[in-house]
Amino acid sequence: MATTIRDLLVGTAALASVVAFAPAATAGCGVDALKQPASWQVTPSSFVPNAAPAIVGMWSVSFLSGGNMIDFGYQVWHSDGTEFTNSGGRAPVTQNFCLGVWEQTGPFSFKLNHFALSYDTTGTLNGKVNIKENVIVDPKKNSFAGPFTIDVYDPKTGALLQHVAGNIVGQRVTVN
Repeated sequence: MATTIRDLLVGTAALASVVAFAPAATAGCGVDALKQPASWQVTPSSFVPNAAPAIVGMWSVSFLSGGNMIDFGYQVWHSDGTEFTNSGGRAPVTQNFCLGVWEQTGPFSFKLNHFALSYDTTGTLNGKVNIKENVIVDPKKNSFAGPFTIDVYDPKTGALLQHVAGNIVGQRVTVN
């Protein structure tokens, strides 16, 4: 009986040593996975997703200048700071998709620097376009508005061909 208790104590001590001196467990792929130990513990904050900036999502937009709508379409602002626009006022053959980058400048304000290429109907590049927007999203995150400028440059010389200023308005597009 004494041997059995002694064997049990030695076995328990050996198991405790293995657990105490074992390397940290990690999960994941590649070298970076070895940098962070895996954890089975769940904290309350792990259930709260990071809130996306108010501008992130899809918007139906209208560009207004001098009281006239000069373009319309859809914009998608991504959480990684990129944006794209599908222009409804331009024929696809003349290029109606363009790309931009944005940053948040205040709690509900955002600045966009957007680039587009313009072609004639034969496929010849006839303009490089820079669109800049400074918009403010309403606190309910359903609409935005603000000033914009459009500068069109000659693709060969870089000379400014046209400058347009106005206001852009957007309404959020939802799944409903």
